[in-house]
Amino acid sequence: MANPRALDKRRKSVRNIRKITRTMELIATARYKQAMDRAAAATAYTDRITQIVKDLTSSSLDFTHPLLEQHASHDNATLLVLTSNRGLCGGYNGGLCRATFPHVIDLKKEYGNLRLEIAGKKGIGLFRSQRKLEADETFTHFEDKPRYEEVEVIANRYLQEYVSGKLDRLDVSYTKFISSSKQIPVIETLLPLSSLEGAGEEEATGESMYEFMPSAESILEEVVPTSFKVKLFKCFLDAAVSEQIARMVAMKSATENASDLIKQLSREYNRARQGRITNEIMEIIGGVEALNN
Repeated sequence: MANPRALDKRRKSVRNIRKITRTMELIATARYKQAMDRAAAATAYTDRITQIVKDLTSSSLDFTHPLLEQHASHDNATLLVLTSNRGLCGGYNGGLCRATFPHVIDLKKEYGNLRLEIAGKKGIGLFRSQRKLEADETFTHFEDKPRYEEVEVIANRYLQEYVSGKLDRLDVSYTKFISSSKQIPVIETLLPLSSLEGAGEEEATGESMYEFMPSAESILEEVVPTSFKVKLFKCFLDAAVSEQIARMVAMKSATENASDLIKQLSREYNRARQGRITNEIMEIIGGVEALNN
């Protein structure tokens, strides 16, 4: 028979755990709403500046921008993986890393030199433990509220490397936010800005209907790098939103599981307590009968 005291002690421990998971769920919910507001604001800006670049590249101009041109060489590639610093977020980091591992192999086959950069302590640990891969550079200062100034620092480095020919391709692996019920691991190529270039080529069928001041070239020189920076920043924001959703769902599931376990332990405790009381009554009755005899 189970010990009622041990069952009660275990039940109290589970109740304390439930309080913690419930609190973490509420915190993740609040952070999710904040991250969602930031991502929504950045989405409108990103879409607009992307459209401006598309309009410029579709205006039959006699020049282009270095960031829109693909390099003939396939020597150097960089893969940036965005994971979290903290755990307790379900399969958020594991799912992203599993989707990224095959891409690492493909890039190594296609490019002579692959530079692996990982943001987040969890991703660093997963790459090291599961694939014996050490990152060439790590970032652990990006929290669940990434700032544009922080992202801009590494964005400027990528821009300089690409323009100077030290970088031929930049891929970013992150969890893309689709909706509150759907987030998917994706790997996007940010350099060269081939998606913008392709859109421009599709629409460049007529003469320019725009008048640029001071000149289209100077505008393109300013807008294209900014477009890349905001696209990279949007990747960080999407990753932050997806992380909070994953943590919110994981903590909600943990809270529900704790509640179910408490109910089960309560039933076992009541049965054990009832059995002990019954045994004590039987012992008393047996003692009384023995005295009467």
